[in-house]
Amino acid sequence: MPRPTSPANPMSPAAPPPSGASTPGLPLERAPLHEHVRTFILEGLVAGRWEPGDRIVERRIAVELGTSQAPVREALRELEAMELVTSSPNKGARVQELTVDQLRDVYVVRAALERRAVMLAAPRLAGNTAALEEHLLAMRRAAVEGDVDGQALHGVAFHRAIVHACGNPVLIRHWDGLGVEVWTRLSLRWLRTELHDNAEDHEEIAEGLLRGDPHLGRLMERHVMDYAREPKNG
Repeated sequence: MPRPTSPANPMSPAAPPPSGASTPGLPLERAPLHEHVRTFILEGLVAGRWEPGDRIVERRIAVELGTSQAPVREALRELEAMELVTSSPNKGARVQELTVDQLRDVYVVRAALERRAVMLAAPRLAGNTAALEEHLLAMRRAAVEGDVDGQALHGVAFHRAIVHACGNPVLIRHWDGLGVEVWTRLSLRWLRTELHDNAEDHEEIAEGLLRGDPHLGRLMERHVMDYAREPKNG
């Protein structure tokens, strides 16, 4: 079965910014070169260009993107830190096998960060959940259309809006570094984890923010950990 064609070259001025993989708030054209390369590889992973165990060849990517191998190497090091790629001497980089245990470890960290983030964000949002409502509406629309990827993208955007409202740049940086959107999309594709009834289970968080629920942090932690549930059989 032929693999999908390569994503658009992010070095080209005509190429649109890839969704969700670039650093939030950082204009794509001003991002360091290795970040462009990292985005390109991440989009390739999500699109199925590379599967678990496949080799990612530095030289080939450098030629394809018209750059040196240095930014490619730096991008691969960052992906290795995210546990999406593994490297070994004389063998280069390969796509990491994704396991439920590995996914759960990531979500333990994510849940702790988001528990704190939502409590910090609550007074800053002051009951203004308009941006969250937009993502809820988009999730409902995607569900009706059977757009699983759209549900996942807007679900992550919902969480990102809360985290980025917390006012703590260190927390935000660590959350962004987890690559939540990529992990979500890859777990759906490779592990066949379940996609929640996204709008409904996110509504509970939005309502908690509106009413100033004192247990909102615990609610968020439980909500996030539910993403690491066991995959369906078959």
